Amino acid sequence: MKIVLASKSPRRRELLSNLGLDFEVIESNVEEFSKEKHPSRYVMDLSFNKAMLVAKKLKEEAIVIGADTIVAIEDKILGKPKDRDEAYIMLKSLQGRVHTVYTGITIVRTCDFKYVSDFEETKVWIKELQDEEIFNYIDTGECYDKAGAYAIQGFGALIVEKIVGDYFNVVGLPISKLFDILKREFDVRLL
Repeated sequence: MKIVLASKSPRRRELLSNLGLDFEVIESNVEEFSKEKHPSRYVMDLSFNKAMLVAKKLKEEAIVIGADTIVAIEDKILGKPKDRDEAYIMLKSLQGRVHTVYTGITIVRTCDFKYVSDFEETKVWIKELQDEEIFNYIDTGECYDKAGAYAIQGFGALIVEKIVGDYFNVVGLPISKLFDILKREFDVRLL
């Protein structure tokens, strides 16, 4: 069965490609909405909207995967920084403490619109950083399209002290959970 990734994230594309999956990418331009919800509900709702939007456009049978990742400190959602100042403020607030990365995933089967939504959460600790280190990291440029203003798979690995949970969730797609849902709910086997 055809697999479609409803995401423009190059990291999610890379993670699925690393599994040797044959898939198509169809971007879903879903508007973000009020962040007044609990972070787990927020990412599941966004992933559902992304997956369902793409699923409804398809004419052929497919499995559509939607995902959304955010960073939260004590349930306060941090999005992607708009500029250097906002990136600095985010990184300054994350340093020396734990935060949670949430990724919502939704899988939709187009033949009957059966769907499953779930989420994964991972605890992440960012090191205590000097302002110079924060600005040097910002100058790498990798922080601008990342929730929480860092990328664990890039230079951000230098500022992450430790994680508890799924590493791939922090990158943007909880591969193990995705594998389990595809197998259990849709009889799609990747192994």
